[in-house]
Amino acid sequence: METVELQVTQRTKLGSKGANDARRAATIPAIVYGHGMTPLPVAVPEKLFNTTIRSGHGLNLLFQLQVEGVKLKESTCRVKDYQTNPVTDKISHIDFMVISMTEKIEVSVRIKIKGADSAPGVKAGGSLDLVHHEVEIECLPNQVPDFIEVNVKDMNIGDAIHFSDIKLPEGATSNFPLEEVIVAVHAPRAEEEPKAEEGDAAKEPEVLTAKKKDEPAEGAAAPAAPKADKK
Repeated sequence: METVELQVTQRTKLGSKGANDARRAATIPAIVYGHGMTPLPVAVPEKLFNTTIRSGHGLNLLFQLQVEGVKLKESTCRVKDYQTNPVTDKISHIDFMVISMTEKIEVSVRIKIKGADSAPGVKAGGSLDLVHHEVEIECLPNQVPDFIEVNVKDMNIGDAIHFSDIKLPEGATSNFPLEEVIVAVHAPRAEEEPKAEEGDAAKEPEVLTAKKKDEPAEGAAAPAAPKADKK
C-alpha cells in the first residue's frame, strides 16, 4: 500500500459551528486518534484529499500526517471512517486512526474481475453476477493490496467462484465465510410469450332480440285479419 504525505492544520474551533467553518474554508473537518494519544481535531485540504483518493488507491491509502505546529509521536494513519453529505455526496468528516506498521489491520479490498469477455458462459449469453464487490482481510499496513483479482475466463453457465477459491495476498488472513459466492454466471432469462388479450380469445356473445308483443312464435300461423263490419 502506498504512503502519501498529507499536510493538515489543527482546528481550534470545535463543535458543529467549527466544522461548518472548516467546510466553508474549503477543508474537511477531521479527527486523529490512536492508542495513548488525545484525539486531535484537524482540517484537511478538500481538493488535495479528493485528488489523492481518486488516484486509484481509494481510501485504503496510508497517510503520513504533518500537522502544522504539532509533533505527533506516530504519524502514519489510515482512514477508519468518514461521513458524506446526503445531498452533495461530498466527504464531510474523516476519522484518521494512527496505526503501527508492525500490527495487522482489517481492511475492505475491492474485487477486480479478469477475463469476463473470454468466459464461455458469457459468450453463450449468460450474465456475470459479481455478488461481493469487496471482501474484508487482515494484513500488515504495507501489505494491503489495491484489489484482489478474480479470473473468470473459464466459467460456464451455472459456475460459481466461492471465497474459498480466491488466493489472498501473502501474509493476509480473513474471517470472510469460505462458502460465500463471490461471482457466478447465470443462464439467460427466457423471454415470455405475450399473453393473448381477453378480448381476442373470447367469442362475441350471441345477441338475442326481444320478440314484439304481437309477433307470432316461430312456426305458428299468423293471426287472421279482422273482419270488416257489415253495413
